[in-house]
Amino acid sequence: MKGLLRIDWDVIAGIAAAVIAIVLHLLHIVDVEVLFTIVLVLLALLLFRDLRRERHDEHLGEAVHQIKGDVKSIELSLETPAAVLIGPRYLRSESRRFVETARGEMVWFNVCFLMFRRQQVFDLLLKPAIENPLVRSIQFISDESEKELWEQNMLPKIRECDGSGKVLEPRWRTLPQTVSFILAETEHKGQTEALLSFWGEPFMARTIDKQVPRYVFWVHGHSDLVAQLVDLERQHRI
Repeated sequence: MKGLLRIDWDVIAGIAAAVIAIVLHLLHIVDVEVLFTIVLVLLALLLFRDLRRERHDEHLGEAVHQIKGDVKSIELSLETPAAVLIGPRYLRSESRRFVETARGEMVWFNVCFLMFRRQQVFDLLLKPAIENPLVRSIQFISDESEKELWEQNMLPKIRECDGSGKVLEPRWRTLPQTVSFILAETEHKGQTEALLSFWGEPFMARTIDKQVPRYVFWVHGHSDLVAQLVDLERQHRI
């Protein structure tokens, strides 16, 4: 049935009419004038068909152009955002996914060691990074006020982990309590990405003796902010 619909019946009808007219003329049934009239009518019908098809093609071209515009709009709307805000509901799972998919060198900048006092938090964030075989080294850039916590709280936990040798001695600096982030190359296109948080409300929840992240930004590799964070880390590393 589909094959029959694809047949150009206008052309077949025109050819059949022309053949019949020629045969009738050869049999001296119709005159030459009648034959010419039939030919002119057929030519007019074919011209009308071509004009109708040209108009149809114009409509089709406009529709294709519109579809291309719609597809482009959809592609732009689906573009990966530069950063995604992660709230309390998904903070644990997404943070763990970040450290488990990291590779190469990880940099932990201005991270508060108080939050690792709880073994549960340490096991959620830092231990998976230490035991991740794709992570080559872990470098902390920390405020000098964190030294006592490093010696008393962090080192004993780190030494109990497989791969603890990849954790380097922190680079002690005087850091402003404004921003904290983790930098690492991830499995997503091999780009450097970051988990970025800010000190104080509403990004960190205040407790009696520490601040715990409540919201973090997952900064994707194509974001210009990654380059700024890398530059900030290098300034304090030197």
